[in-house]
Amino acid sequence: MDTNDRVRAILTERWISYPRANFALQRLEDLLQYPPRDRMPCLLLFGPTGMGKTKILKKFIRDHAPTFNTKTGISGRPVVAIQMPPEPDEKALYLQLLNAVNAPTRYGHTVHHLRQIVRDLLSYTGTRMLVIDEVHSLLASSYRQQRILLNTLRFLANELQLVLVCAGTADAKRAMLTDQQLADRFEAVELPPWHNDNDFRRLLASFQALLPLRKKSDLSAPDIRQEILRRTEGITVRIVRLLEQVAVEAVRSGSEEITLDRFSLLDSQAPLLSMEADA
Repeated sequence: MDTNDRVRAILTERWISYPRANFALQRLEDLLQYPPRDRMPCLLLFGPTGMGKTKILKKFIRDHAPTFNTKTGISGRPVVAIQMPPEPDEKALYLQLLNAVNAPTRYGHTVHHLRQIVRDLLSYTGTRMLVIDEVHSLLASSYRQQRILLNTLRFLANELQLVLVCAGTADAKRAMLTDQQLADRFEAVELPPWHNDNDFRRLLASFQALLPLRKKSDLSAPDIRQEILRRTEGITVRIVRLLEQVAVEAVRSGSEEITLDRFSLLDSQAPLLSMEADA
């Protein structure tokens, strides 16, 4: 590939497997296969902004895409995913759900009508799991609205025997704990910042294998690992952007490898725009 193609390859989004993400994906898979019961178990995925929560959810959603039966004409959506509205209330939540399943809505629909439509549609499409990202946005609403929204989530879980999966920052955990009945159902899985350990070394080795450089780099070398952690504080999205920047610099400069001294060259350069944006 020429220089431009290789730069584009470096900046292209990719999924990189690592132990904590694999654990979260396996728990999601286990919950999706959970037999229906009155009180379905739920999962809360939380951690600092930029630790890869949305990436994990998107990977799981891609693996469980909607289906369509050409004989019956019925669509199946085992997993429905939404983002908590920025100014959350019950009506906004229902509209997000209807938008997620490509259902038309009318402006004049009341909350009561929307509730009935959502319940019927999720039942009709065989939805087994409801994924809600950015659930810490709950805290942007009043205490009364928080109670209504949490009651709504509990209602949907009970009525349809759904698994709830919520993701957000540490504030998400605080938001969910305000409803004890709902909190008792949640297993909490944390994505903490990276530390200088074997898991981090394996992550860098996996990333290194994907870089289109013409010389071998050693991102897992102790001094390089320490430099990456110093610059990123162990936040996944910062690590990805840093490695993208230094890899692009290696391609454009002709050095074709990532060494410790390449990181210091970034200090005098404007930051490169990255195509990695999901947290």
